[in-house]
Amino acid sequence: MRLAFTTLACPDWSLEQAADAAVRYGYEGLELRLLDGEVVQSTLSADQQARVRQVCADTGLTLCCLDTSLGVADPGASIDEGYAFLEMAAELGAPTIRLFGRAPQGEALEEAAKRAAERLRALAARGRAIGVRVALETHDSFAAGKAVAECLAAVEDEYAGALWDTLHPVRVGETADETLDLLGARLLHMHIKDGNVPPNINECRLLGEGTVPVPAILRALAARGYQGWLSVEWEKKWQPQIAAPEVALPQYAERLRAYLAELEIPGRAM
Repeated sequence: MRLAFTTLACPDWSLEQAADAAVRYGYEGLELRLLDGEVVQSTLSADQQARVRQVCADTGLTLCCLDTSLGVADPGASIDEGYAFLEMAAELGAPTIRLFGRAPQGEALEEAAKRAAERLRALAARGRAIGVRVALETHDSFAAGKAVAECLAAVEDEYAGALWDTLHPVRVGETADETLDLLGARLLHMHIKDGNVPPNINECRLLGEGTVPVPAILRALAARGYQGWLSVEWEKKWQPQIAAPEVALPQYAERLRAYLAELEIPGRAM
């Protein structure tokens, strides 16, 4: 398993600063959500795309995922945005794009899942042609692994899969083994974060200071042979009150390497 972090963690840093910090803290990859503090759009210019590629090349970092804001269950969302992100991911060398569910409030999840599955099929078909996968995150109305798994069951294409955010299934009552049993071979990517501490159950915490059982999750992943990315999602952009990235990112890297060492799983040393 390899370590990365999403640039959501560092809204006050430039891309170059984020990449330099990643190398310094011992990460091997970056996940692109913010560029110079702003949410990445599907219309990112050719010059900016070239800059992203150059920064990764100069630092030896892998761009492990490109994060979108697209909700595949949102009837008002345009699938064309998803196609544009797929094309951009291919240009940037990112193997995966992240998608949300975002079902309308009050709509039965079964109906929302049908809409999401239809769009995932179309996006996966386009992604297959250019070598980019689409990952539906355990988030919002699809917070449970069960919801994501039931949606993916209607999408046979292996280029559509799941992104397991460690916080949200715990928040809705799933255990690590239950989530992994549900997602199974469709798991493409991981967002690692701790939290779930009252009074604000969505607020991020330093690793080991919340109630998300990250060591148990890593054990479950190791037992199932997961060899993908562990991407730290420290939500500093949305939660300005939490610790600075200079505190959180090295702490997560150190703790994750310690957990992996206990499991005798290789991790990049400092």
